[in-house]
Amino acid sequence: MKKILFILMLFHTSLNFADDGKMAQAEEIMLGKLIFRDKNLSLNRNQSCETCHSLSPAIKPGLPAVPGFVDPDNVATGSPVSNGSDINPETGLPFSGTLNTPSVGYAAFSPKFKWDKNLNTYIGGFFWNGRARNLAEQAKQPFLNPVEMAMPNAADVVNRLSENATYRKLFKKIYSISLPLKKPSDKMVEKVFQSMAQAVAAFERDRSFSKFNSKFDYVLTGATSFTPVEQQGFDLFKDPLKGNCAVCHPVDSTLDKKGNIVVPPLFTNFSYENIGAPRNMKISGLPEPDPGLGGRADIRKQDEQGLQIGKHKVMTLRNVAVTAPYGHNGVFASLQMIVHFYNTRDALPHDCDSTSPRFPSQCWPVPEIEQNVSDKFGNLNLTAAERTALIAFMNTLTDDYPDWGNDSLVPPGTPSPYPYIRMPSE
Repeated sequence: MKKILFILMLFHTSLNFADDGKMAQAEEIMLGKLIFRDKNLSLNRNQSCETCHSLSPAIKPGLPAVPGFVDPDNVATGSPVSNGSDINPETGLPFSGTLNTPSVGYAAFSPKFKWDKNLNTYIGGFFWNGRARNLAEQAKQPFLNPVEMAMPNAADVVNRLSENATYRKLFKKIYSISLPLKKPSDKMVEKVFQSMAQAVAAFERDRSFSKFNSKFDYVLTGATSFTPVEQQGFDLFKDPLKGNCAVCHPVDSTLDKKGNIVVPPLFTNFSYENIGAPRNMKISGLPEPDPGLGGRADIRKQDEQGLQIGKHKVMTLRNVAVTAPYGHNGVFASLQMIVHFYNTRDALPHDCDSTSPRFPSQCWPVPEIEQNVSDKFGNLNLTAAERTALIAFMNTLTDDYPDWGNDSLVPPGTPSPYPYIRMPSE
């Protein structure tokens, strides 16, 4: 009897630990969400993470009301880059970035930056050049970036956090950190700053960023079916002799030992490519072309031949219909344009720039960086009908299909068709 009682006590204790762990995780996610939305953590108290990675849908006619976790102004107006918190005294306008804001949707699944022997390329990391190792490292950088949130240093961010009573309570409860710091040493400031980033990362790993409830997902699990044109597009997408899209945007799932889908297709292999994108003449100040992966100091030391120059991260195609414009510099205004580019980059003359009236129907500018341009596409010989089909398929990768799809087989409120999703823990 004593042995049974002891086992029951252990079981009860383990349940309590599990409940405590879930509660702590929920509180960290809640803290991360508050920080993610807090404009007070920018220099002029006018910009948050959400400003450029909106949790709400962009307002644009013809688009489903689905968050793409990008800058909604870029989607609505076609502007290629985002404004920052601070004002440029020379122009009276906000400083702006030089790269298009990538989505943080499904970003949690990106592996740590590394060399992949099988793909013979670098993969993973965060930002267009993979310079952040994980989500927490990514979350730190915009706060101190002079053309983003523009805070002078980490200590100033910690001081702003200390102003908020809710933050003081949650930092004490979750991390055993008392704010404001009595002795704000560099070590303690970094501890708070890292904890803040850890909370944001926990929020970005929440299923609200990785819903896996697009039409594609319900088709994959047999709950509904593609239209004929969507099916044609999917077939072209996978065909190595036609669209060849799956070479960089694979459609494979990860299964557990029982055959359950634990990670559905992510539509990226997290690698780096120079697609040959032309320079975007609409970016304020006409910044020099970004060298991408090959511009990183740590990569340059190993890349004596310059084989990584011009390469940028291959982003997921999930929610691609609601995350325009496209490319690292936002030069492609629509899905139609970038599909046209992949189809004709090497077939049309390179004798114009992106302000020409002949662009993009009759010509393409030269690649902004002509080294290492990918040869996986560029002259696909797709017909107009085939390009339309590809776009129709990519539209099926948009989340919240039960709400926008008007499908009797998948009514509003239908949960994601994958009950065994395995979310990353870091």
